Amino acid sequence: MNTSEFQYGSDLLQIGSVMRMAEGTLRGGFSAAAEKRIRASQAQVADIVSQQKTVYGINTGFGILAYTKISEEDTRILQHKILQSHSVGVGEPVPAEIARIMLITKIHALAQGYSGVQWETLQRLVWHLDEDVIPVVPEKGSVGASGDLAPLSHLFLPLIGHGEVYHRGVRKPAGVVLREYGLNPVELGPKEGLALINGTQFILAFAVKGVQRLHYCLEAADIIGAMSLEALTGTKAPFDERLHRLRPYAGSSLVAQRLRLLLADSEIMQSHIDCGRVQDPYSLRCMPQVHGASRNAWQHLHQLTQVELNSVTDNPIILEGGDTISGGNFHGQPLALPLDYACLAAAEIGNISDRRCYLLLEGKWGLPLLLMRNVGLNSGFMIPQYTTAALVTENKTLCFPASADSIPTSLGQEDHVSMGSISGRKLSQVLDNLEYILAIELMSACQAIEFRRPLKSSGILEAAHDFVRNFVGFASEDRIFGDDIRQLHGIIHDFSFVRYCNGFAQEKGIALNAGFESDLGIIP
Repeated sequence: MNTSEFQYGSDLLQIGSVMRMAEGTLRGGFSAAAEKRIRASQAQVADIVSQQKTVYGINTGFGILAYTKISEEDTRILQHKILQSHSVGVGEPVPAEIARIMLITKIHALAQGYSGVQWETLQRLVWHLDEDVIPVVPEKGSVGASGDLAPLSHLFLPLIGHGEVYHRGVRKPAGVVLREYGLNPVELGPKEGLALINGTQFILAFAVKGVQRLHYCLEAADIIGAMSLEALTGTKAPFDERLHRLRPYAGSSLVAQRLRLLLADSEIMQSHIDCGRVQDPYSLRCMPQVHGASRNAWQHLHQLTQVELNSVTDNPIILEGGDTISGGNFHGQPLALPLDYACLAAAEIGNISDRRCYLLLEGKWGLPLLLMRNVGLNSGFMIPQYTTAALVTENKTLCFPASADSIPTSLGQEDHVSMGSISGRKLSQVLDNLEYILAIELMSACQAIEFRRPLKSSGILEAAHDFVRNFVGFASEDRIFGDDIRQLHGIIHDFSFVRYCNGFAQEKGIALNAGFESDLGIIP
């Protein structure tokens, strides 16, 4: 296992390094310079308290209570109380992976030295990751400003011996696990409670995971779409580079290039080159424009997520020399908008995939009706498309932008909020559905392409077909197709389908994304 160390607060945090730390293949630590900054910032907070300067969140109440002065002796109690009072999340726990990403991104933000937290507190947070003691965080309750208060409160309750954790996968009371390790709860210092729960790390965690998952769905959609096109004897002419130079969006140019390479040297394509068909339906012909538009949305989310990963989003911030600024870096709007955009982008990939599923069933262009020879007694592949239709419609209902809404909180002090936490969770739900839709198209395309035998598709698409056949075989009669769908959903969800196809292409010297690597970044 590769366990080289990432330097919190010093190194540039990227999505790839976040995911490797969440998986446990990369450890995080601190440079001497970062430790110095953290200790200096905490000392400045101590000076503010001792000099009785009035600074929001250090020696005042919170939100609408910002004008209530807190005595020096109560400043530590205040930090414990904020974790307790703000732990109001409800619903199912988020996946442990999301909670890990929340921890990683919060540690990195605090380690930049503008938040006034204790060195010992950050050490304890790293311990949680290293020992796989992951807090249980309810999924609902954040309005996305002042940051993700409720979920972050639950994330950090274990610091003070409360809440629950997953200890190596088993859910336990946090206090019990601390005692097992012989550890005492952390004594939070002035401002620490606020620094911990003020920030966008819940929204950010869903954005990070959304960037990864949507990337793989987009890659899969191109491969599966190319397989459907081959099965339907569609033409590759609409993917001509000369056409896309006339409307040079990065997303559509990339998809057109990928489709050209995926279809190169196909016997099936060559067999109908003079068939007389003038045009294909849009779900085939317009893959570069539709898939590409979703890639443009993905790129926007990717870029803004990278900015947020290396930002300080708590409030107030502590500057060198003791200056403090109470601002609004905790507001989730910069991520809420692109998350809603990405939600729509993911839903549209499912929409066009469902249309291709339908095309494959119509019995046109030499394919049997419902992709089976003996229909009547057999229903063939008719009913799986019902599932794609249902999932596509469900995704449409999830596309209302959460960021278009705002409900004032804190008696009007926090009078505009982002609802970005809902944007992030909705994207995750849409991606859940999209992975099933793509699995059903993949199942249908692999069935259909076998009716073109003995002709072969391109090397990459034949390799993709062979990989699928390791999990699901050709269907000559009805069977429980739900089992097949679950099998193929597994290889979409765990990225193994795309990784296999990409690995095959690389072995053959085919660079599907050549020239676009800087746009795509490193997505593990």
